Amino acid sequence: MLIDDGLELLDEAECKTLLAQGSLGRVGMTAGALPVILPVNYSVVDGDVVFRTGEGTKLRASRDGAVVAFEVDSYDVAAGTGWSVLAVGRAREITDAEELDRCRALGLAPWADGERTSFVRMHPEVLTGRRIPER
Repeated sequence: MLIDDGLELLDEAECKTLLAQGSLGRVGMTAGALPVILPVNYSVVDGDVVFRTGEGTKLRASRDGAVVAFEVDSYDVAAGTGWSVLAVGRAREITDAEELDRCRALGLAPWADGERTSFVRMHPEVLTGRRIPER
């Protein structure tokens, strides 16, 4: 187990396991040269992060093939323990009909009400994680 400044560094396998367990995360990207971090409900499909969205910042980023960050975490206030996983990769809008059908079958609800019929997929090119160990 590697420790960095009091945090346990997670290996890629552990990061993948934790990423797959979550359902609510945050997508970070640049909009108008400023950082933006937005919540999304997501699923992991074949190791990739998939989420629904509508017209706006996230969909524009995926259409541009932008590099995005995706973060998911968990924290137990009473125990003072938690973990965080960060994935970085290119976002892309899913347009293939068969792939869209598979995504729709996930039953993935969007973060908020409204017209959110598009799906975005991000393949993690960098995957890192940290855990606050039990004391």
